[in-house]
Amino acid sequence: MPKVSVEIPQELLDDLDEHVGDEGKFVNRSDAVRASIRKTLDMLDEIDRRHGRAESDEVE
Repeated sequence: MPKVSVEIPQELLDDLDEHVGDEGKFVNRSDAVRASIRKTLDMLDEIDRRHGRAESDEVE
């Protein structure tokens, strides 16, 4: 799996860390970031579908 480096403001990182670990929803930061990216991309795909911009060869 490729690795990606990003700069994240401390405020966002602190908020992210509240959701990571034994008491959180995610095992680690990477898991949380991947889930967030997937959710964002799904939302963008839905917006594209509503505006008729979805690709015709897309599989549901």
